[in-house]
This record gives sequence, structure tokens and C-alpha cells, in this order.
Amino acid sequence: MTSQHTGTPDQPAPGQKAAAQPATAQTTTTAPPVPAAHSPKISAERARKFGSWYYAEHALKVMNGYRWTLLAYSVGNPVMYLFAMGVGLATLVDSNSAQSAFGGVSYLAFIAPALLSSATIMAAATEFTYPVMDGFKWRRVYYGPHASPLGVHQIVNGYIIAIAIRLFLMSVIYFGIVALFGASPSAWGSLAILVAVVCGLSFGLPLMAYSASITEDKGQFALVMRFIVTPLFLFSGTFFPLETLPVFLRWIGWISPLWHGTELGRLLTYGYAEPLWLTAIHVLYLVGLALLGWVLARRVYERRLGK
Repeated sequence: MTSQHTGTPDQPAPGQKAAAQPATAQTTTTAPPVPAAHSPKISAERARKFGSWYYAEHALKVMNGYRWTLLAYSVGNPVMYLFAMGVGLATLVDSNSAQSAFGGVSYLAFIAPALLSSATIMAAATEFTYPVMDGFKWRRVYYGPHASPLGVHQIVNGYIIAIAIRLFLMSVIYFGIVALFGASPSAWGSLAILVAVVCGLSFGLPLMAYSASITEDKGQFALVMRFIVTPLFLFSGTFFPLETLPVFLRWIGWISPLWHGTELGRLLTYGYAEPLWLTAIHVLYLVGLALLGWVLARRVYERRLGK
């Protein structure tokens, strides 16, 4: 009786060659390190230092959700006015008016800075009314950030920064369209973008303070649009020189941020002639009104949210 050695898978039988084993490369994968979260102390310090920019980022991300609507409203409306008044009506006005009637430039160049500033004012009127009240009343979006280390002043500043960025981007696009039509012959014309942003804030920040003080919506914002925004748009030298209005209506232009912003825009875009002291008044009025609105807004927010 012979015994047979079958061998094991690892040990072959006598007289048999070991089968070649396929070479297997051993690969080791290292998991990526998990980023460690900041400690509460560091997070609080960063919030206190950069809180305004954090809130501005939040507000911009919210706007990004309806960016196409913003673009259509903020740029589409003034561009249609530009085509209707500056291209269509301008043909009739230029052919039936003396060249000196609008400072020696075409009617299109005359109204373009006004439409640029009016676009920022209307956008500011939209962003500093219902969204501000929404932060206190409906969705109460201010109370969450206020429960964090962010201060009230950072919430106010952050929202203003976000709206200023929106106004700037909108003005850049609109000015580019204006420049394509040759309505800004001066080399300084691009500075009208900054003037338009300041013009929008000079109107929007006092409105922000007023909106923050409202506790019940009883149609106040509709009244603002009908009896403040619309008259300023019509009687601020937008479509014709303010001097052509009767004296009893000129005061509307004098107190209107739109008139001051429009005059500065015309000075920059085509060298509109005006005394230096009047230019200084335009700048001081716009900046002063914006600063006053900022201070009032902070006070109202602190009263409603607490310091």
C-alpha cells in the first residue's frame, strides 16, 4: 500500500514544481486628513474681527439665488430707458434743439449719467425696504447672527457692504453699455460708476433706518416708491436741465440725491461746466447723507436687537 502526498496549496507534492504565484502589489491608501474645526475661542475672535465681511458673504449668497432676476431688473430697466429716451427720443431732440441746450453734447450723453444714478437709487429702494423689515419681522434673519459673536454694527455694515457690491457690479455693466453707445466721451467717465454707488447709498441708507423702525407693514413702502422715488426721478434734472423747471419745483431737485449724483456724473462723463463750489456741495451732500443714514440705521438696529 503506497501512501500519496497530495500537498497543500502552499506546499506542492514531491517531484512537482511550485506553481508561479502572481505578484500582488500591496498598495496602501492614506485617508486625507480631516480638517480640524476652530475652537470656540478662535471662531469668536474671527467673527468679532471679520464679522461684517461674513455677513456680507451671507447676503451675497442669498442674492445669488435670484441673480438673473436682479440682473433683468437692475440692468434691463435702465437699458430700456436708454434705448427709448436716449436713442429713440434723442433723434428728435437733437434735430430740433440747439447744441448748447444740453451742454454742447447729444441728448444721449446728457441723460446717460442720470439713468446710471437713477438705476442705483431704484435698486437701493428695493434692497433697503422689504428685505430690512424681513430681518426683523417675517423670517427674522437678523436674530440668528445676533445670537452669535457678531455685533449689531457688523450686521448693519455687512448688509451695506453687500448692497454696495451689488450696486457697483450693476453700475459697471450699465456703464459698459453706455460707453458702447459713445455716451461717455470723457476719459474720466468711468468714475461715474463710483458716483452712482454713493448716490444709491445716500438714498438707501436713510431709507434703511426708516425701514428698520417699522413694525407693521401698512403700505409705507408703496408710498415711498410713489411719492418719493418717482417724483425724484421726474424732477431731478434727469431728462432735462433743472433750470427749465418752474422755481417752485426746483427745490425737489436741490434736495434730491439723484440730482447731485447726476450733476457729478455729467461732470465726469463729458465735462459738464459748473462752479467748483457747486461740485463740492454735490460731494458733501451725498457723502453726508450716506453717513447720516448709516448712523441712524445703527441706532435703530441696536434699539430693536440690543447691543
